[in-house]
Amino acid sequence: MPDGPLIVQSDKTLLLEVDHPDAAACRRAIAPFAELERAPEHVHTYRLTPLGLWNARAAGHDAEQVVDTMMKYSRYPVPHALLVDVAETMSRYGRLELVDDPAHGLVLHALDRAVLAEVLRSKRTAGLVGERLDEVNVVVHPSQRGHLKQVLLKLGWPAQDLAGYVDGEAHPIDLTPDGWELRPYQSEAVETFWHGGSGVVVLPCGAGKTLVGAAAMAQAKATTLILVTNTVSARQWRDELIKRTTLTEDEIGEYSGARKEIKPVTIATYQVLTTKRKGVYTHLELLDARDWGLVLYDEVHLLPAPIFRMTADLQARRRLGLTATLVREDGREDEVFSLIGPKRYDAPWKDIEAQGYIAPADCVEVRLSLPDAMRMTYATAEPEDRYRLAATAPGKIEVVRQILARHPQEQTLVIGQYLDQLDELADSLGAPVITGATTVTQRQKLYDAFRAGEVRVLVVSKVANFSVDLPEAAVAIQVSGAFGSRQEEAQRLGRLLRPKGDGRSAHFYAVVVRDTVDADFAAHRQRFLAEQGYAYRIIDAEDLDAVADSADSSEG
Repeated sequence: MPDGPLIVQSDKTLLLEVDHPDAAACRRAIAPFAELERAPEHVHTYRLTPLGLWNARAAGHDAEQVVDTMMKYSRYPVPHALLVDVAETMSRYGRLELVDDPAHGLVLHALDRAVLAEVLRSKRTAGLVGERLDEVNVVVHPSQRGHLKQVLLKLGWPAQDLAGYVDGEAHPIDLTPDGWELRPYQSEAVETFWHGGSGVVVLPCGAGKTLVGAAAMAQAKATTLILVTNTVSARQWRDELIKRTTLTEDEIGEYSGARKEIKPVTIATYQVLTTKRKGVYTHLELLDARDWGLVLYDEVHLLPAPIFRMTADLQARRRLGLTATLVREDGREDEVFSLIGPKRYDAPWKDIEAQGYIAPADCVEVRLSLPDAMRMTYATAEPEDRYRLAATAPGKIEVVRQILARHPQEQTLVIGQYLDQLDELADSLGAPVITGATTVTQRQKLYDAFRAGEVRVLVVSKVANFSVDLPEAAVAIQVSGAFGSRQEEAQRLGRLLRPKGDGRSAHFYAVVVRDTVDADFAAHRQRFLAEQGYAYRIIDAEDLDAVADSADSSEG
């Protein structure tokens, strides 16, 4: 195609011209294997990484498809060396297989004997493998299954795990589609996961990830351990499972700081599992308390490091990770790949929006300037103090007031990172505030009041980033965040994406101080959403009057 939207470069970067008529189709076509790096206004930069290519390979895309996609959309001839590199990188996945041998149990089988010889010579694999059976097979102790997969990935030879899974303890679970049914993409996600055995399903917030989890449980019909981010989320999972499946309250246990119940379906928080006493993880016995048939990881992008170590021991169990974004700020996506499993299903946000399952969103970045006196304070501050100074600029409170005045009838969340800033906002707006210090009971009360429309504005800290179901929220105003966290941005927008009864758009505002690190972090945070096709309009705080006029005509 002589005039495609894509420029493919030999350094593995892909440049996408956003305004090109085929840009949207190209973005969808490259999404399975390319990772967005930068998203300024006109040209977005993607990168090809080994992990991205292996994820595509695990999802059933072969090198030929990837090469064809690049050649189809590229404006110029694709560098030959890059095509060769893509083919070679993708061919590395699956040359080693973990299989279940009837005589020897777990075996690492090689389709290429030289590769097996190479990995066995590495010091990293020492102690992870046992007896060499022949030129292409070596025994692996079942307890080392996860650890070996991690090491092989690091060595550049990711193994395909075909060793199968234990069924676990059977437990009857069925969906109860009473006036509702699984959406087509939810059914597809479950089917793809089940076929692959283990892995990650990526769906936008508000697109019903819990139902995908419930449908996977109904497929497994076995005892299930569900790991979630916090107690509020645990309660939401429990309520949803009681509503959507044949499970009763007696069959679902909560294992958290407050309760220690082990039932056929047990919902535990990451926090309780990673609690240490005298250097020992005291609650690990939970993982062995039942013969689990399925382990569910909610918000898998937040998986704490100790959980990875525990997951390494759970390789014989089916594992399903659920998330809105596989982006991790610590760069440990490879751990998710090797221990939970590859990405099995990924639905672009805009596609699900087009089907009417999530609300369209209008994203606006409101920029304000620091007053002269504060600019001097900022300029002379230590680097570690600068973000806080900029993020908590007093001028943001007035901007929030102006935005609220633009949406007088809408349920609004004001989200921030710093507690003193949130307290100040709550006082100024006369709104309740939820932080980590708010008790679970009080949180529930305020969330319920918000859902019922009794509270219109809710000021929340990062506790509301995750797994909080507030379908009525239509406006979010972000005043500060966790530095440049892309996944946090996605989570925060996701709070708004439940479809609105009258088809209204959601409005997402990020209030940012220009010429500071606040603006730099904002640019980084927006990358993931840009990849999903959301464009931020940038307006000056002084021009807020124009927002209302253009918001309705914007496509977000």
